[in-house]
Amino acid sequence: MAPLIDVHTHMYPPSYLSLLSARDKVPYVHSPPAPSAPRLIILPSDDNPSLPLSSRGRPVDSSYSSIENKLSFMRAHNISASVLSLANPWLDWLPPDTAAGVASSINDDMERICGEHEGRLFHFATLPLSAKLDEVVAEIKRLAGMRFVKGLIMGTSGLGKGLDDEALAPVWDAMQEASLLVFVHPHYGLPGEVFGERAGESGHVLPLALGFPLETTVAFVRMYAAGVFARHPKLRLLLAHAGGAVPFLAGRVESCVLHERAFRDEQGKMKEMRGIWEVLKENVWLDGVVYSSLGIKAAVEAVGKDRVMWGTDHPFFPPIGEDEGNDEWASVKMNVDAVKSAFGGDTEGANGVLGGNAMAMLKLNVKDPSP
Repeated sequence: MAPLIDVHTHMYPPSYLSLLSARDKVPYVHSPPAPSAPRLIILPSDDNPSLPLSSRGRPVDSSYSSIENKLSFMRAHNISASVLSLANPWLDWLPPDTAAGVASSINDDMERICGEHEGRLFHFATLPLSAKLDEVVAEIKRLAGMRFVKGLIMGTSGLGKGLDDEALAPVWDAMQEASLLVFVHPHYGLPGEVFGERAGESGHVLPLALGFPLETTVAFVRMYAAGVFARHPKLRLLLAHAGGAVPFLAGRVESCVLHERAFRDEQGKMKEMRGIWEVLKENVWLDGVVYSSLGIKAAVEAVGKDRVMWGTDHPFFPPIGEDEGNDEWASVKMNVDAVKSAFGGDTEGANGVLGGNAMAMLKLNVKDPSP
């Protein structure tokens, strides 16, 4: 049986939850009296003052922070290895004077955890993006020497002005030099007014199903339009949620650039820049957290079948309602089935997305392919 590798799986180490528990502004953890579970409030929309604190955000159980819970989840779904990452909002909210130290501590915790489960766990590290730029670069260089670090996870705000910010150049240079993959993951979504006054009636559906993927789409296209990939041709990105709408809209971006005078010189000739399809085929990988065969097919068409890697988004999207407590998660089954359906009789291609691509691209030494 081909190994199943999860490249999109999160956790909040206990030390991180302790930091959030000491806060009373987003992001924070509210701890109501027992037996109620703590509540995680990480989105502004979660912090609705019309609701009691005990009803805001989402309950935080052991699946968010327990490594034993993570391993149990992996066993239940026959996952051979996982690449852990700190879940959003990462460290973007930390004061500049403490960010570097906290980042080093959390990255060391993750490295230790992976070392205790060698061959099963790896991780994408996190950066102190609110710290001084030289501290950010220093942490990248330090992480490059860690055995179980396979890249870094980053939100779309960068240093505060987005991923097209020219001030990020030293960060991108350091990433290139260290050959570290950048896992671009959304958090900030779209402005609440986009979803209208009735958005709350559907809970998190609109911000998660639409806001998150479109946030990633906008971040990537901003990077492309700003020439980030021309200036940093060896920069490697893994875009969350199959790149959002990127596979569907890349052709429209190409056409808009072709017909935009801002990309022409005074003689009307196109300015020198890389094509968006070239960037997608050479600089971009997509995860398979898209829940449909159509989405997988689009991802494969955009970047190639050897550049799509499977994931679960654990511990988010657990069974609820009458399905609560089920060992098998519908969200995981949907993602596996989507890959198999997309490839039809191409077993080799499906196995690549489900695990082989991640093993090759991230150089994972999975000791026992059978969990």
